[in-house]
Amino acid sequence: MKSTERGTAATRVQETTPGAGGTRAWAVRLVVVGIVLSALNLRPAITSLGALLEEVRDGLGMSGGVAGLLTSVPPLCFAVFGVTAPRLARRFGPAAVVCAGMVAITAGLVIRPYVGSTAGFLAASALALMGIAVSNVLMPVIVKRWFPDRVGSMTGLYSMALALGTSVAAAVTVPLTDALGGGWQSGLAVWAALAAAAVLPWLPLVRDRGTVAQRREPARGAERQHAPLRITRSRTAWALAVFFGLQATAAYITMGWMPQIFRDAGVPAGTAGVLLAVTMVMGVPLAFVIPRVATRLSHQGPIVLVLGACGLAGYAGLYLAPAAGAWAWALLLGVSNCAFPLALTMVGMRAHSGPGVAQLSAFAQSTGYLISIPGPLLVGVLYQHSGGWGVPLALMAALMVPQMVVGFLAGRDRTVEDEAAR
Repeated sequence: MKSTERGTAATRVQETTPGAGGTRAWAVRLVVVGIVLSALNLRPAITSLGALLEEVRDGLGMSGGVAGLLTSVPPLCFAVFGVTAPRLARRFGPAAVVCAGMVAITAGLVIRPYVGSTAGFLAASALALMGIAVSNVLMPVIVKRWFPDRVGSMTGLYSMALALGTSVAAAVTVPLTDALGGGWQSGLAVWAALAAAAVLPWLPLVRDRGTVAQRREPARGAERQHAPLRITRSRTAWALAVFFGLQATAAYITMGWMPQIFRDAGVPAGTAGVLLAVTMVMGVPLAFVIPRVATRLSHQGPIVLVLGACGLAGYAGLYLAPAAGAWAWALLLGVSNCAFPLALTMVGMRAHSGPGVAQLSAFAQSTGYLISIPGPLLVGVLYQHSGGWGVPLALMAALMVPQMVVGFLAGRDRTVEDEAAR
């Protein structure tokens, strides 16, 4: 409520400043376009590679172990580079850092298909993932700063765009590769064009940063009074970080292993891929609806419990009748994976100020992605040694229980500033 009042007051000041209304109007439009285009680019670097991983391995002579390492690089980079985002944002401004992030994604996607070596491919992938990491963290900050009274709807908008970019890249990379002549290099590099388009809306905001910042000074002045938080003293921050990590674990396990579960149950490979696409596409409409509902509630715990129950039902179905009820289980797991936009919404709601959101976002996402790294690897080990999916599915269901508990705690109506000051 306080942040909403501060944002509304800032808007009134800007509207009464000569020329400020026009400046704010075009700036807001650019921010909306920038948010949508940036969100579309936060996953294609990963899902496009997944679609062509076999071709990349053959083309570079990549071993199976290195390919496995490559699938674990995204959450590691998100954790390592995401933690630097608040400091960069304080020094250069969130818009400038996101703009640089889009440039890094573009460069990484252009370079990596043509370096001709596994080491170079990994390095260029890390460059793109670095840009994704800082943008991941700063999206909630930009929403909080520019749209303090519309956190739910704007979080829903970029969550929906993120889900759309994820599913489209997974679905069309192979057809695009065929249309471009069948070379995997072209199929991966083509996504750099989308990243380059995302740079453009941020450029005027970077160039005009001084002018825009001065007109937004009433909103930012209050934020500057806040010293960096001792975020680790906040129980809510820890609950949100663990919730973020466990939902990311579930999502990466689903994306990495669900098709194999269906194929082992006798589902044709093509159908298994479509089932995964259905699971991912569920995030497009729900990622827009769930944040809007969440911001209207004082406690987001009930939504956490509903999503968790869908996940438990989906895992139970995969164990009892994976082929017979395949479409139902894909839909249920698609709903469960919408814990991601809910977590992003709670990041914006659990801090009063922009700097508070920046610190909380960096802490929750960096810690969360570190937590998520072992999950998919452990599922693979259990599958290999147990010879079936019973034990791995039991692990997935077991992890859903603490996810529901910590998510319920993170959904309580309190802020990290209040807890860190105690």
